[in-house]
Amino acid sequence: MKFLKGRFSKHTVQGKMFRLILQMFVPIVAILIILFTLILTRNLMYASVSGNIVKASGFNQNFKADVDLKLYLYVSGSSEEISWTDVSDARNLAEELLKNSKNAESRKAMNNVLTLCDNLDNYMHRIEQTRLYDERMKQLETNIYGVTQLIEDYMYSYLYYEAGEMASIQKSLDIMLTVEIAFVILVMVILTPMVLWRAVRLGRDISNPIVAMNNRVKEIGQGDLTAHTPVKTDDATLSLLSIGIEDMAEKLDRQIDLNRQEQIRLRDIELKLIQAQINPHFLYNTLDAIVWLIEIGKNEQAEKMVTSLSSYFRSFLSDGKDIVTVAEEKTHIESYLEIQQVRYRDIMEYEISIDPEIEEAKLPKLTMQPLVENAIYHGLKPKRGKGHITVTGRAEGDFVVLEVQDTGAGMSQEELDQLLKRVSDEDTTSFGLPSVYKRLKLLYTEKCYLDIESTPDAGTTVRIRIPRKVEVANETIL
Repeated sequence: MKFLKGRFSKHTVQGKMFRLILQMFVPIVAILIILFTLILTRNLMYASVSGNIVKASGFNQNFKADVDLKLYLYVSGSSEEISWTDVSDARNLAEELLKNSKNAESRKAMNNVLTLCDNLDNYMHRIEQTRLYDERMKQLETNIYGVTQLIEDYMYSYLYYEAGEMASIQKSLDIMLTVEIAFVILVMVILTPMVLWRAVRLGRDISNPIVAMNNRVKEIGQGDLTAHTPVKTDDATLSLLSIGIEDMAEKLDRQIDLNRQEQIRLRDIELKLIQAQINPHFLYNTLDAIVWLIEIGKNEQAEKMVTSLSSYFRSFLSDGKDIVTVAEEKTHIESYLEIQQVRYRDIMEYEISIDPEIEEAKLPKLTMQPLVENAIYHGLKPKRGKGHITVTGRAEGDFVVLEVQDTGAGMSQEELDQLLKRVSDEDTTSFGLPSVYKRLKLLYTEKCYLDIESTPDAGTTVRIRIPRKVEVANETIL
C-alpha cells in the first residue's frame, strides 16, 4: 500500500497522469452506465408491454360466437359438447397477462375476465345439471350470452389499455433520451476544456523542469561546476534528478580539486576516465530523449528513463567512494543499460545475472561500464540487426569472475592481438580496457587478469577475474 501510495502521489508524474485519467474517464463512464441502465430498463418495460399485447392478440376473436353456439347446440340436443376448453384457454391467458401486466386498468380487466370465467364455468355446470329444455334455454339467454360478451369486451379493453401503456413508455423514453443526450453534451462541453487545460499544464510542469535541467547540464559540460539552486518542481522524481545533477556537479568539482593534489600519473588516468563517463553529449541525448518521449505522450517511459538517469548519477557518485561493491556496480550498469536501451532499442537487448554471493566483493567503481560501452559501440552498432549483451558474475574459489558478452561484430585475430597488446602495455591514450586494467592492478596488483575472446560476426567476451577479498585501507585509490 505504501508503494502504491508513493507511486500515485500528487507529486509524481504517474500520480498526475492517474488523476487526469480519472477526471476524464470517470464522468464519461458514469454517464454511459446511467444511460445504458435507463435505456435497458425502458426497453425491458417496452418489451414486456409489447409481449403482453402479442399474447392478448392470440385470444380467440370468435370466443363469444363459438361458446354461445356450442352451448346452444348442447341445450337443443344437437351436440353433447360443452365449451370447457374455450373457457379454460381464456382463463389461462388471463392469468398469464395478469402476472406480466403493470398497468392498473389492465390488471383490473384481467381480474374481471378471471371472475367471469369462473361464473361461466358455474353457469355451464347448471345447464349440464338441468334437464328441462325451457329451463336450459332460459339459463342460456339470461346468463351465458351476457357473460361471454363481457369476457370478450374486457379482453378488448385490455388491449386498449396496454396499447396506451406502450405509447406512454415510448413517449417517456423519447423525452428521457433527449434529456440524457443534452446532459451528455453539456458535460462534455464542460469537461473537455478542463481536461485539455490540465493536460497542457501537466506537460508544461514536466517539460519546463527538464528543459531547465538540460540547460544546466550544458553549463556543466561547458565547465560551470559552481553550486546552483535545484530546479523547482512539484514532481518528486524530477526534483530528485535536479538535486542529483547539482550534487554531481558539486562532488565532481571537489573531486577535481582533490585530484589536482594527488599523484600526476594516477590523476591523469582518473580525470580521463571521468571525462569519458560524464560525457555531456550522453546527458544531452538522454534528456532530449526524455523530452521527446513526453512530447509524443509516452510519459510512463519518460518517467522510467528519468528514474534510471537519477539512479545512474547516484551510483556514479557513490558518495565520493572510488572502491564500491559488486552490487553497487551492478546498479550503475543497470541504470546505464536502461538509458541506452531507450536510445538503441532497435539494436540492443541485455541481461544482467550476478550471483548474490559475490555482491559484497570490492572493485574500483566504473570498472564494468567501459566494457559495456565497448560492447554497444564496437560490438552491436557496427553489426546490422538486433544484438544481445549479457553481463554475468560468479564465484570461482577465492576469485570473482565478471564477464561482458555481446553478439556483435566481433574482431579478427589480428585486431584482437592488437587490443590485447594495448591492454598489456597499459596504453595511456585509451580510456577503455587499458584504463580499467590499470586501475585493477593498482588495487589487486598481479592477482587480477583481464582476458578477451572474439570471433568475427559472432561477438566478443571480455572476462575479468579479481580476488573475492582485498585489504582496503580507505575507499579511494586516487
